[in-house]
Formats: sequence, C-alpha cells, structure tokens
Amino acid sequence: MPARCFLVSGRVQGVHFRAATSAQARQLGLTGHARNLADGRVEVVAEGSAAALAQLAAWLSHGPPAARVDHVLEQEIEATGRVGFEECQANAIAGVRRR
Repeated sequence: MPARCFLVSGRVQGVHFRAATSAQARQLGLTGHARNLADGRVEVVAEGSAAALAQLAAWLSHGPPAARVDHVLEQEIEATGRVGFEECQANAIAGVRRR
C-alpha cells in the first residue's frame, strides 16, 4: 500500500490543522498521524490507496478555514501497516517517547 510523508508550512499550528487533517484522513480511509513540529510545520504521514493519498494532498494544499498553507513538501515513504489515524502531540508518535 502506498505511503506518503507531507510537511506542511504556513500558518498551520494553533488553527486546528492536526484535528482537521485527522478527520479528513479518516474520512478517506487513510491510516497514519499528524503532528506539530518544533519549526512550525505540521508533519502528516499517511498510508492508503493512491487515490485517497492524492485527495489528502489536494486538501493539505489549503487545509481548514483558519489555516494559511504556504507550501506542502510530499515524499514517498515505506508503508508500515499502521492502524488508525492519530492526532499526535509534538514529538509523540504511536506511544514512542522522544527526549
């Protein structure tokens, strides 16, 4: 199954971007996570059908109404077989603590 990592920059933190992205990804049947990065971007990792990933990429280019998306960097990554889609706290993915 295809997987992508998206790095979204602009006014994407503090505007419910992660929550809206998680809802959109779940609606598209994708698995993965969305999390804030220390540099102000949001990282979105998603796995699923190519069509659903393309729809998510299109949605990420504008995001929720309060967001301002300046740029979306998209990279193909190896699928991990994730289950569900998580809205993660910064530096916390799938129960892994980072220091």
